[in-house]
Amino acid sequence: MSEIRWEAPDGDHPARRAARSSMAAVVARRREEWLALFSPDAVVEDPVGPSMLDPRGRGHRGLAEIGRFWDRAIASAQGYRFHVKDSFANGPCCANVATITIAVDREATMTVDCVIVYTVDEHGRITSLRAHWEPDRALATLTRPV
Repeated sequence: MSEIRWEAPDGDHPARRAARSSMAAVVARRREEWLALFSPDAVVEDPVGPSMLDPRGRGHRGLAEIGRFWDRAIASAQGYRFHVKDSFANGPCCANVATITIAVDREATMTVDCVIVYTVDEHGRITSLRAHWEPDRALATLTRPV
């Protein structure tokens, strides 16, 4: 199931490169490669605001918390399919309009329609990853075979 389908503008930009590298690391299930993309003081908000993954809505701050987010949220799925439909890169940021299909387990999938904003520093490291999506909408797509 793991794949990245990019149907968006793909002009070279540091934040877009970081976004693509982030997705590739997730699809390949390479935790350390993914963590190496972030600056030491980076923040991951996925989703932005309070959620079951971040009840206080403050984001996962620093590499240790981001690593725990990987262990709890990303590593628990069986696979990921990214479909990037549009991408807007300017300044230190890139905003991608995407659909992510998550293989929750061997039988169930969930679809997340989202806008993910990546911000990078002068070295191209991610300082902020902000995924805008609605958990209730995503959970409503959870499928299980009958």
